Amino acid sequence: MTDLTYADALNAALQEEMARDDRVYLIGEDIGAGLPFGVTRGLRERFGGGRVLDAPISEAAIVGSAVGAAMTGMRPVVDMHFADFVTCAMDEVVNQLAKTRYMFGGQCAFPLTLRMPYGIGKSAGGHHSNSVEAWFLNTPGLKLCIPSTPADAKGLLKTAIRDDDPVLVFEPRGLYRLSGPVPDGEYLTPLGRAEIKRPGRDATVIATARMVHLALEAASWLAGEGIEVEVVDPRSLVPLDRETLVGSVARTHRVVIAEEGPRRGGVGGHLAWVIMEDAFDELDAPIERVASADVPVPFAPVLEAAVSPRVDAIVAAVRRTLGLAP
Repeated sequence: MTDLTYADALNAALQEEMARDDRVYLIGEDIGAGLPFGVTRGLRERFGGGRVLDAPISEAAIVGSAVGAAMTGMRPVVDMHFADFVTCAMDEVVNQLAKTRYMFGGQCAFPLTLRMPYGIGKSAGGHHSNSVEAWFLNTPGLKLCIPSTPADAKGLLKTAIRDDDPVLVFEPRGLYRLSGPVPDGEYLTPLGRAEIKRPGRDATVIATARMVHLALEAASWLAGEGIEVEVVDPRSLVPLDRETLVGSVARTHRVVIAEEGPRRGGVGGHLAWVIMEDAFDELDAPIERVASADVPVPFAPVLEAAVSPRVDAIVAAVRRTLGLAP
């Protein structure tokens, strides 16, 4: 094991896949200089400007060109800079990338990876701070993964690049400087396999990305009261490991779902439906959800903090499922 930051783990994944397969290339804005978060730092020096392409500020052109390249056998990795900017390329993502393999009757593969730096934090304002994964959960034809640790960031990105279908990798900006152990050598994290980050018996918290760490902090807090919380990280939303989620609910019988995005129409609503469909008889209390407020993300730090989901909200939700709070 080697300790790496989340950003360096992604960088390692890109280096390994570019070295392994010369069809893999990167395209995005300012990525030759490693901007904006250092994930692509040093890659142009190693692989050259022909495989690390700095594009003009046109998300539609960036994604559109990558769609065409993927159709012809290349394996592009698109850097969306900030996931919010994907709105400028929604036709290419939703109408072309997600549908073309189906529309062509499977005659061509679509090995395109779309890296999506996203999320609340650092007062980046309403145009740079949104959690947009729910938009694409509602778009058939796309695979979605959402790593929460440096090890998963590297393993899932490598898996995404090797997949013959389009994969969106949601990278929470608030975790880029997080350090953690990453296995040495070649390894892949499979899509569709959740991980239990902490075992417990009294309640299950299903959390994604940055919220996994808040859930673990809440679990440690509650352990001091004798409440053992199981924290489950789905790691990929499409495909979804329903079996692990339902298995945890069958052990604890109480569920809290924590996500960083807005509550209305969020990923948590879909996960709650999965639990209701597959494990309704296992529930001893209503499912609780913790999410951001249904407002644009504010610029002011104090307002940004006010709308963001917090550890104390998870703690309170767990207590409600146990009948310990109103």
